[in-house]
Order: sequence, then C-alpha cells, then structure tokens
Amino acid sequence: MSRLASAQLFASAQRLASGLLCALLLAGCTLPPQPAPPATLQMPGGWRAPNTTGTTTGSTPASAAAAQISAQWWQTFGDPVLDDVVARALAQNTDLRVARARVAEYQARLDIARAAQAPAVSGSAQPVLRSRARTPSGSFADTTVHQVGVQASYEVDLWGRLRSLSDAALADLQGQQDALDAAALSVAALAASGYLNLRSLDAQLHIARVTLATRKESLDRAKHLLDTGYNSRAEWIQFQSDYLAAAAAVPALERSVALQENALHLLLGENPGDVARGAELTALRLPAVDSGVPSELLRRRPDIAQAEQRVVSADANLAAARDQLLPSLQLTAAGTLQGLSWDQLFNAPYRLWSIGGSILTPVLQGNRLRASTEVAAAQRDQAVFAYEQSVRNAFAEVENALASIDALQRQLVQTEAREQASTEALRVVRNRYRNGYASYLEELDAQRTNYAAQQAVVQTRTTLLTSYVDLYRALGGGWSDARASANSKPNDGATPQTQAKAPASTAQP
Repeated sequence: MSRLASAQLFASAQRLASGLLCALLLAGCTLPPQPAPPATLQMPGGWRAPNTTGTTTGSTPASAAAAQISAQWWQTFGDPVLDDVVARALAQNTDLRVARARVAEYQARLDIARAAQAPAVSGSAQPVLRSRARTPSGSFADTTVHQVGVQASYEVDLWGRLRSLSDAALADLQGQQDALDAAALSVAALAASGYLNLRSLDAQLHIARVTLATRKESLDRAKHLLDTGYNSRAEWIQFQSDYLAAAAAVPALERSVALQENALHLLLGENPGDVARGAELTALRLPAVDSGVPSELLRRRPDIAQAEQRVVSADANLAAARDQLLPSLQLTAAGTLQGLSWDQLFNAPYRLWSIGGSILTPVLQGNRLRASTEVAAAQRDQAVFAYEQSVRNAFAEVENALASIDALQRQLVQTEAREQASTEALRVVRNRYRNGYASYLEELDAQRTNYAAQQAVVQTRTTLLTSYVDLYRALGGGWSDARASANSKPNDGATPQTQAKAPASTAQP
C-alpha cells in the first residue's frame, strides 16, 4: 500500500472516530423533556361551613366582629395561666428543640453545597523524603528531598449543576424552617387543648364531689327513715348503692386529672407534678375567628409551605441530575517548592508548577445517569402530588373545625337548657319526696338525669373550646412573617411554581 493511501486511510479512521465520539456525546446528553404532572388541585371559592365567630362568655353566638388571627391566638381565651402553659411549651418542648437542631443541620448542608461552587485549595508538605535509586552506571544513590506545595481545583459550572444543588439545599433549609413553624403550631395547639381538657376534668370532678355530698345527705336521711320505720330496708339499700356509685366516680376522675397533669408536663418538657389553674371553664371566652378565604391558607399554613419547598428542592435536584449527562470542565493548578536540603528549601528551592484543565463527559455509564434522572423526575412528581394532598388536607381540616364549631354552639345551647330543666325537675321531685308525695326512685332518677346533664354541658363546652383550638391550628394561626409571603406564592390552586433553575429539558445540547 502506498504512503498516500495509508495517510488517507488514517484520516478516514480519524474522522470515523471523531464522528463516533460526537455521536456518543450527543446521545449521552440528550434526554426527552420531563415536565411536571398537570395540576389537579381546584381552589374553592369559599367554605361550606358557616364562618363562625365566637362569643365573649357563655354559649350563644354574638355579633362580635371577626378578628384577624393573632400571633398569640391562645391569649384570646382570656386565661393567663393558659398563656403561660403555651409559652413554656414553645420554649421547652423536646420536639421543637429537635426541630431547631434540624434547621441548624440543614443550614450547614446549604453551606456545604455553596462551598462546591468555590475553588478548593489545599496544602501539602513532605519535610523529609528519603529515597534510594539505581543510577545508569549500576550504582545506588541516596537522595533526600524537602518539599512544600499548594494545590487548587475549580469546577466551572457550565450548565448550572452546582447552582441547582445549592438551590435544592436552600429549598431544603426553608422547608425545615417551615417544618419548625408547623411543629410550633402543633405544640401550641396540643398545649392549649391539654390545658382545656384538664380544666374540663376539674369541672367534672367538682360536679362528682357535689353529687357525692348530695347522695350522702340522701343516704343519711334514708337511714334515719329506716330507723324510725318510715322506710324499708330495700329503699335504704338502693340509697346506699347510689351513694357508692357516686363515690366510685370521684377517684376515677382524680386519676384522670393526675394523668392529664403528667401528660401536660411531658409536653412542656418538664417532670410530672401539679399544674397551676386559672379561669374556670365557664369563664373562658369563645374567641372571634375570621376564617378568611381558602386561598389564604397557602400563605398561612407552614406545612403547605414546607410541601411547596419540597417541590422546589425536587425540581432543582432533577435539573442537577440532568446536568450530569453533560460534559464538565475542571481547572487545576499546583505549585511546589523543593530542595535537597533545608537550607536550599528556604534559600534557593526548585520552583515546580503546573496549570491544566480537563473536560470530562460520560460516555458509557450503563444507563446509570439516565436512571438517576428518572429517579429525580419521579421524586419531583411525588413532591407535586404530596403538595396537592397537603392543600386538600388543610381545606378539610378547616371545614371540619368550622362545622364542629357551628354544630357545637347549637348543641351547647340545647345542653344547657336541658341542664336547667333537669335542675328544676330535681328541685320539684326532692320537695315532693320530702313531703311524702313521691318515692325515692323518682328522686334518684331525677338526680341521675341532672348529673348526666351537668356532665354533658362540661363536655360539650370543652369540645367547643378545643374545636376553636383546632380551627386556629387549621388556619395556621400565629404563623405570619416576611418569609411566609416570600416563600409561598399561591397560584390559584395550581401546582406551585418552582424557584430553582429550570430543568435541563428546556434546552437540549
């Protein structure tokens, strides 16, 4: 074969190899677009349940003006002891302390992600390097080298991969801050509900003790009538059974009070003990709450903001995963001072240096990078679906709280009317019994009815008060700061718009 033919063959082989390499590079960085799933969330125009406002005291609705949600919404109940309980819970609760530590962790993660965008510089030192080598003449020579140096490397963020990772870390940090706000809102609600339940148990215990004292009077009177022959032994035994039943209710409620106190102290991050008491259950105010419109929840609720930040983070991670399919540019530089002795190292060293760059591109990765991109896309879709479900859950919680308040206010009116009627009936039957016009069974039945009615009023009032707590929590009460409006921008019920770099599918190489 002639020299010319050999040169042509070699040039053809070079062109073929170059074409194959370009084809592999393009195949490695080409990926079909991976758009977010279509939005299915529909924003309702208003609440189905009545927009219930509260009352000052008592149970009947009043025409109090609806108030904006206060940052310290628990103060609207008008009990300083309740305010102190919630404040201690927010300051000492263990879950909140863990959440604050998690925020600090993700702040450090963000610092790590941002550090990857800066040059990396490291130093090295070999104070003494002793070696032996064979010379061309066949003899051996010992050499001592002293060396110090510095190395630097920098990845040029051509496609924004490192920036996308920083955006993802920032969204994760903001999500953890939102999670801290959500945990604080939950702890405040649990502390308020726990205190209200404790006051409810106190009221029930008071009713049980008063009832026990009344039954003791009836038992003593029945014993006197039995001794004087005006009563039968069967009726006295019935009196005694009724008294013992009332006596058994007292320790049961005392146990419930002690357990509730211990549970409240645990929530407050304290050892078990007594809990201070404030206003009576009937003296607590039913607050005035303006539920607003459904779209406001996207700014108020920290759990929705956290779900949105998950979408932002997942979208940024998807962009970074797609950028892994593209070539990367690495710049390196190194400088070294070397001497055969300490004196030479400090006075007349050999100066060695190197500067270079390299382009790395994936060629054959066994479909690993493409699969990683598919994983990131699936995680982004999951985050979108979870966001929509978080919003729907928020709508349902507000609707449930509003419906409960409306129904419980009407129920409490009827329950209090029943208590008043049963109290009057007991008074009449008791007078008839003492005058001999009614049997003890009639008075016993009236006592049981009145006791049940009193307990029902306490329980209904407590449920109504805790429903207001649930409404405050469902509305994101107390969570309002500059970050709320900056991080959570509702889009009329659509999927949240991500704040990270657009996915690489929008600009194929």
